[in-house]
Amino acid sequence: MPEESQQEEIARTRLPMKNEIFAIAIEALGGNKMRVECDDGKVRIGRIPGKLLKRIWIRIGDLVLIEPWKVQSDERCDIIWRYTQTQAAWLKKKGYVKNLNI
Repeated sequence: MPEESQQEEIARTRLPMKNEIFAIAIEALGGNKMRVECDDGKVRIGRIPGKLLKRIWIRIGDLVLIEPWKVQSDERCDIIWRYTQTQAAWLKKKGYVKNLNI
């Protein structure tokens, strides 16, 4: 029987679909908005939709998944998912997150 430390943990993690980008929350702006640094090198203002607002608490330094708005896509976005620390480490190890320091 192999040791548990030798087995790789299998993580079921949501990956970005079309028009979704990884980002890191860098500043809380109040209300339901946060400033996020995106994987494409841009800094956007992210809005937390009402369906996530009371269920998910996003802290500074959390890895999130964002969807840029159709209008003002370089400045605004919606935050659609927050990753746990374990999921963020797995994504970084597998090479999905390239330009962000987690």
